[in-house]
Amino acid sequence: MSQVTQGPGNVAPISSRNVAVDAYRGFVMLLMMAEVLRLSQVAAAYPGSWFWSILAYHQTHAEWAGCSLHDLIQPGFSFLVGVALPYSIASRMAKGVTVGRLFAHACWRALLLVALGVFLRSAHAPQTYFTFEDTLSQIGFGYPFLFLLGLRPPRWQWIALGTILVAYWLAWAIYPIAGPQFDWSSVGVSPGWHRLHNFQGFAAHWNKNVNLGNAFDQWFLNLFPRERPFVYNEGGYLTLSFIPTLGTMILGLAAGRWLRAAAPAIPIKRLLMAGGTGVIAGLLLHFTGVCPVVKRIWTPGWTLFSGGACLLILAAFCAVIEMKGWKRWAFPLVVIGMNSIAAYLIAHLLPDFISDSFRIHLASGVFAQFGSGLEPFVQGSAILLVYWLILFWMYRRKLFLKI
Repeated sequence: MSQVTQGPGNVAPISSRNVAVDAYRGFVMLLMMAEVLRLSQVAAAYPGSWFWSILAYHQTHAEWAGCSLHDLIQPGFSFLVGVALPYSIASRMAKGVTVGRLFAHACWRALLLVALGVFLRSAHAPQTYFTFEDTLSQIGFGYPFLFLLGLRPPRWQWIALGTILVAYWLAWAIYPIAGPQFDWSSVGVSPGWHRLHNFQGFAAHWNKNVNLGNAFDQWFLNLFPRERPFVYNEGGYLTLSFIPTLGTMILGLAAGRWLRAAAPAIPIKRLLMAGGTGVIAGLLLHFTGVCPVVKRIWTPGWTLFSGGACLLILAAFCAVIEMKGWKRWAFPLVVIGMNSIAAYLIAHLLPDFISDSFRIHLASGVFAQFGSGLEPFVQGSAILLVYWLILFWMYRRKLFLKI
């Protein structure tokens, strides 16, 4: 699932690529880049339209429990890191790279991912904003452990997955819940939000900003220089989420091993059974109150549910592209998926520049002629097209940004 760039215009193929994996990765990145479409604004302009309402819902994160298509971006990206790892390890070892050098590279890659995540979160801050809930940072924290599991027999990955999910669940279950007189405003939770989204009973261990993860961040994040002391993250996101995120990557590792072992066939039944089991297990944990499905704090229930969903989506891409052989339609996604880090950076760093360029060179009202309600969507579509053209230019010149 990777290539070694030898220089501009010279890429050495190391194995037959699974196009479905590239397309799935491209789909995940497309969902992230498509935030520029600002579908929530369009839906607000057309309050009676179920069409725009549905699109807007699936371009926003669930307030707390539940899942939208947008919520599956980060699990998908993390899952696919695991899928790619068996291919990467096999390729490098076939070239004579020692395990020691491979692990050193894995640690270096992890450090770069964490640092890049901090850099992107600090893009509009007056000083370095030390926070580690960014997707890249979360992957970076868990990547060395994932790499070590990639060197071990498959049973190690299942033992590690079970240990991570059970131990993480138990740690949160033991942490005391907020009492009836707790001042929710002190952790950024309004009374209305509390009534609508916080859990009662045992599930209250996973309520917003009064949990083990937030207590850890109140200690850990305040070890770094900050404008003001850290008390809570407005979205409820946590540093410790990298632990169950590692569980998502382990599920990807298992899928990657299955794909590589079965190649050129596709283990479609195994992917479907594993995916269905994960989704059902996550829902059972949620509706029994044992462990709710909450993406923002990456509960063990979410790990199982979202990991199962990723397996099902991967199975669908494999069935259509690899089994049916329908590959041409996926080319726009492959262009994005083969340069996922570049796509990630473009989406975070270029939208304002491109938007300003349109305003300067095409006049400020160029997109207003489509109506004020559709203006955000049309402008966003133009920005998204520029994103893709940049990635297509890189693809044609075999410029693949790797860490």
